[in-house]
Amino acid sequence: MTSLYHGDERRLGDRILHALELALDENDLETAELLAKAMETALTRIGGPDSTDHRLPPAGLDAAFDRLDAMRHRQHCLL
Repeated sequence: MTSLYHGDERRLGDRILHALELALDENDLETAELLAKAMETALTRIGGPDSTDHRLPPAGLDAAFDRLDAMRHRQHCLL
């Protein structure tokens, strides 16, 4: 199966971040939560306690998690 993704990003984390941003844009908390978990898994899956990843996290990661936290807060206030 061929990916329909045509961005410049090569790492899985970059592609998950793009999907997370789309879920946030659409106010889809359930999907955003799943994608945030996938992002955490992708960023920590290789290595071990003494392993160091010298790559920088994808640009926009902190902003996306801030948006997710704000969405969680809004949803909690509505309950």
